Amino acid sequence: MKTTDITVRGMTCQHCVASVTEELQEIGNVQAVEVSLEAGGDSPVRVTHEGELDPAAVNDAVVEAGYTLVD
Repeated sequence: MKTTDITVRGMTCQHCVASVTEELQEIGNVQAVEVSLEAGGDSPVRVTHEGELDPAAVNDAVVEAGYTLVD
């Protein structure tokens, strides 16, 4: 297993966390998602996955949930 740390902007509550988590877990090789909510700011997210994690798929998942991936 590998981990990738990303940062997501705009989450404000646990519903936001659930939305981002659900979208990221739909990526085929993602095993777990851990979010440290920083309400209204930039929240660190750790994604545990098998093999390589497609950056475009991660961005698409975050955007689908309604948030922004911070570079």
